[in-house]
Amino acid sequence: MEDQAWHQLGEEQLLKVLGSDRDGGLTREKAEERLQTEGPNELAEKRGESPLKLLLNQFKDFMVLVLLGATVISGLLGEMLDALTIVAIILINGLLGFYQEYRAERSLRALKELSAPSAKVLRHGESLQIPARELVAGDIVFLESGDRVPADLRFLQCNELSVDESALTGESVPVVKTAGRLEAQDLPLGDRRNCGYLGTMVTRGTGKGIVTVTGMKTEMGKIADLIQKTEEADTPLQHRLEQLGKILIVVALALTVVVVLAGILHGQPIYEMFLAGVSLAVAAIPEGLPAIVTIALALGVQRMIKRRAIVRKLPSVETLGCASVICSDKTGTLTQNKMTVTQLWLAGRSIEVTGEGYEPVGVLKEGGKGIDARGDAALRRLMQIAALCNNSELTQQEKADDEKKRKPAKGEPAAANASEWTIKGDPTEAALLVAAAKTGLVKSTLQSLYTREKEYPFDAERKRMSVLVSHQGGKLICTKGAPDVLVGQCAYVLWDNQVVPFTATLRQKVLSANESMAKASLRVLGMAYRDVKAHEACERGEQAENGLIFVGLAGMMDPPRKEVKEAIYKCRQAGIKTVMITGDHGTTAEAIAKTLGIMGREGRAVTGTELTAMSDEELDKIAEEVQVYARVSPEHKLRIVQALQRRGHVVAMTGDGVNDAPAVKAADIGIAMGITGTDVTKEASSLVLSDDNFSSIVAAVEEGRGIYENIRKFIRYLLASNVGEIMTMFLAMMAGFPLPLVPIQILWVNLVTDGLPAMALGVDQAESDLMQHKPRSAKENIFARRLGWKIVSRGILIGICTLGAFVIALKAGAGHPQQLVHAQTVAFATLVMAQLIHVFDCRSSRSIFHRRLLENKFLVFAVLSSLLLMLAVLYVEPLQPVFKTVPLDLRDWALILVAAGIPTFAMGIGSVLGSSRRRNGGRKISYGGNSASAKLVRTR
Repeated sequence: MEDQAWHQLGEEQLLKVLGSDRDGGLTREKAEERLQTEGPNELAEKRGESPLKLLLNQFKDFMVLVLLGATVISGLLGEMLDALTIVAIILINGLLGFYQEYRAERSLRALKELSAPSAKVLRHGESLQIPARELVAGDIVFLESGDRVPADLRFLQCNELSVDESALTGESVPVVKTAGRLEAQDLPLGDRRNCGYLGTMVTRGTGKGIVTVTGMKTEMGKIADLIQKTEEADTPLQHRLEQLGKILIVVALALTVVVVLAGILHGQPIYEMFLAGVSLAVAAIPEGLPAIVTIALALGVQRMIKRRAIVRKLPSVETLGCASVICSDKTGTLTQNKMTVTQLWLAGRSIEVTGEGYEPVGVLKEGGKGIDARGDAALRRLMQIAALCNNSELTQQEKADDEKKRKPAKGEPAAANASEWTIKGDPTEAALLVAAAKTGLVKSTLQSLYTREKEYPFDAERKRMSVLVSHQGGKLICTKGAPDVLVGQCAYVLWDNQVVPFTATLRQKVLSANESMAKASLRVLGMAYRDVKAHEACERGEQAENGLIFVGLAGMMDPPRKEVKEAIYKCRQAGIKTVMITGDHGTTAEAIAKTLGIMGREGRAVTGTELTAMSDEELDKIAEEVQVYARVSPEHKLRIVQALQRRGHVVAMTGDGVNDAPAVKAADIGIAMGITGTDVTKEASSLVLSDDNFSSIVAAVEEGRGIYENIRKFIRYLLASNVGEIMTMFLAMMAGFPLPLVPIQILWVNLVTDGLPAMALGVDQAESDLMQHKPRSAKENIFARRLGWKIVSRGILIGICTLGAFVIALKAGAGHPQQLVHAQTVAFATLVMAQLIHVFDCRSSRSIFHRRLLENKFLVFAVLSSLLLMLAVLYVEPLQPVFKTVPLDLRDWALILVAAGIPTFAMGIGSVLGSSRRRNGGRKISYGGNSASAKLVRTR
């Protein structure tokens, strides 16, 4: 029964199918029987995993198992500090992951809270108040302003009924409901004006409806089902860390075994080689990596909060960095979500209205020149009607404290931050109020002069609204409505400040102007009036709205945000395609998309009806070409995201309504609106925009890219350093030399150089051309873009140079009683210095010469700290026997600095010499999803 096209059925057929009676409703027996058969009217919640199981699942990750192995090894060596540190890291990461998953499971519970707690129904001829969960198909329910619709239903009666369906359909304004049947078959939800849906809110009027489906069969239930079935994929960062862990454990253990066996074969003591091998294994596995990743992400989160993006899931920060498509809602994200009158038309004159939003500041221009409304009688009459025939209110209130602290945008006066203008009522009517205020006509002042006596409300059939007002002993009808309907009610027109007969020629001019404004994607309303004669009967709207005098047209739109166009251009430069997905009408969506640069001349738009007719294969074929999807349903949004993912894209999806939640959850990075977003969407998201602004997404992408590059920097540093340590030992054992480093020195190097310097790289400043590169592939290996080569080549060089310094010192100290200890001290100092110099090289994807040396103050502090700790080990006498070191002289330091500097500076010089060739050969064209505006985007 849930598959019925309920909007198409006539009333008698509807009652027959549902087995109900209009005047008596269901019988008690039938209602109880259906409740047993259909189940309660509530959203079923899939049984989730217990909190304990969720917690334990956090410790199944391969990298965690590697770290647990390192803990055991550190404990065997007596390094309890290392062991406790690793355990703390594992617990912190596990608890963080548990919290994120536990929060994600709450999205369905938030959805359930949208259900109405109770409903007023007609049963067995009686009006009853029952729990909404007991509603069944066929129940007759009553609704009034402020009620939440308790189930999906078909209206039988509507009295000025409007319902806010934005959370479900994306419709930006409340929908006026009607009780008549609709002919069309495949109507989108937003166009089924004779139906109501679970969870939506009645904003005006009263209504009576019959329940068609309940619970999981409702449109809200279908969304709940989609959320349950939608799996959240691991982020690229999680994939890469798991991959890195597997590589490290295999390589580290293999090389350690080789080193130990080679040492034993060359006559080294078995126990000493075992300790050295275990020390190498601990050094080769960078147990600080998860902590540093978490710290880098957490600090990135703090920076993103300042840029109006609140992160709910840490790994999603990095995912933003490889986003190749941003699917954005239109209303409130790309636009201001504030209807604004931008054009007036009267008597053949076209007048531009400046100013945006609800602040009544702006000027009127005709032919590019400002005009004074005070001396223009026709214009003042137009604005009088707009303000009087209006139920909205415009108020000024002080901004919240955090908003006051916000730095004014460039060109924005500081005073503008002190307060903001807000509306109460319909946004369309509010736009008319603001326009009137810009001409000096304030509603409160007009109401003191004109007293409202009667209102003839808007309804879907008449498509107009009128008020009867009295003024200075006379009475006036003021009317606004759809221009094509309103002209039929007018006998006269105000033309050149004269009331003249409304001839066919003048009617055609009005209709042509209306068509022209509509093509520019303006929502157009006509204004008319007439004087009411003494003792004239105006009981009904049909009586009052005859023989009107047509005055003019007001065209309005939800204007694009000023900063969005630049943000979209920045996306194109970064190789990121922007796609608009909206529940609004196609013509409006296309116009906004073209204005913002999302859609070019050759761009393509697809409607929800067209999407329904497409198979997944057909959608996959066109997904790359489409920039605008209009009039779409929740299922459509989910299909679009999945189609783009199948095409290999990393998709960021924005949403605010309940209808967006499944797609937001399925996207690689789900983004919810902080101001207009529902709790359902926020719970399903990874990122929340505190200002609902598209440009904040672009800022978040930039932060995400920077964070990922910083993660690569410290992976490069840690692994190159560890390779250097392993190669030092490996080459020495293969050549038959004595141990160049003792176990305690290996562990000390690992602890000191892998700590603060690596963390400082995690907060490094991004390179200047970060947003000039195309997005990296979601399948990209962590060692891609020559990172693996840099790690291995620098690591081998560090190992060779350290061993070289050891051999030179060993031969130079022949015959000295502490010959080996002195040479090991030189090797130890060379290894530390080589790593501390190399850390500055890791800041650039090119070489040490491409970044300012002292730019990262945290790194300078970290390196100096590590250097002081090394000097303490060498020159503080109580520490020398512990770390098996001796003091070094200037000749030793000359050898150390030369050997330590070779790996970084030799490779840096080679990079400078080859940079010109790579720069000229490493550019490619990326279209960013818009063939009309190709941009050069550098590859790395």
